[in-house]
Amino acid sequence: MGSDRALRELKKINVLGTQYTIYVDVTEKDNLVIRDADGVCDFTTKEIFIAPMEQNDRTYQSIENYAKRTLRHEIVHAILFESGLDHNTEWARNEEVVDWIAIQFPKLMRIFKDLEVETF
Repeated sequence: MGSDRALRELKKINVLGTQYTIYVDVTEKDNLVIRDADGVCDFTTKEIFIAPMEQNDRTYQSIENYAKRTLRHEIVHAILFESGLDHNTEWARNEEVVDWIAIQFPKLMRIFKDLEVETF
């Protein structure tokens, strides 16, 4: 880490049996890995970093929704890595596929809940 400021920990999550720590409002000064990215999943340290999400003339109108999507995207990366697919398939690291899963997941969950099939 490059900064002396403490990273803001959002939560620890269990990803297929492995604990990941989520940090929010991470800047390039805090960790170079976040440079030019809204979020990063570091498989080597089991950490997810989310950059500051601020409304300005170049961002989305609902920055909260975009921030949630970004976090889902990075969690999908962690899931694919911990499942072993990340190393064994090309599609599991494909940003379009990861983004599709992150974007469609809430819609899929609504369908499953409506049908009452979201649990085992």
